[in-house]
Amino acid sequence: MSVEVANETTHAVDERELSGLARHVLDALHVHPQAELSVLLVDEAAMSALHEQHMGEEGPTDVLSFPMDELRPGSEDAPSPPGLLGDVVLCPEVAARQARAAGHSTADELLLLTTHGVLHLLGYDHAEPEEERRMFSLQRQLLLEFLGERR
Repeated sequence: MSVEVANETTHAVDERELSGLARHVLDALHVHPQAELSVLLVDEAAMSALHEQHMGEEGPTDVLSFPMDELRPGSEDAPSPPGLLGDVVLCPEVAARQARAAGHSTADELLLLTTHGVLHLLGYDHAEPEEERRMFSLQRQLLLEFLGERR
């Protein structure tokens, strides 16, 4: 599984932990071991530009996902096909503000946002209440499993 993390900001980020989390999520959802994922951390100006260009909304956001081959979760017996999963773009500055408001660390917020972004790449959404319950429940489960293994 190829997970590349690139930090284009001045924020200190544990790139190994983000990569490990992404691998955990992909393994848990039976994504093919040859799938490729990119995680990019950008500043507020770059995130604002992406947010406006791709979502038509002004200002920075916390996470954006850009799917490539539209891979979906597989099963233990039949993993997804290999391919390019896509890109998850994170903004540590926005994550830091959200983390302060939620009462936890920026590192934990970035883990949450990484999980959220990867799930979007795999076709999960939260536009409807049932979709939101399903996605957020899975997001929580995957994070707790990862944190239980790491800490």
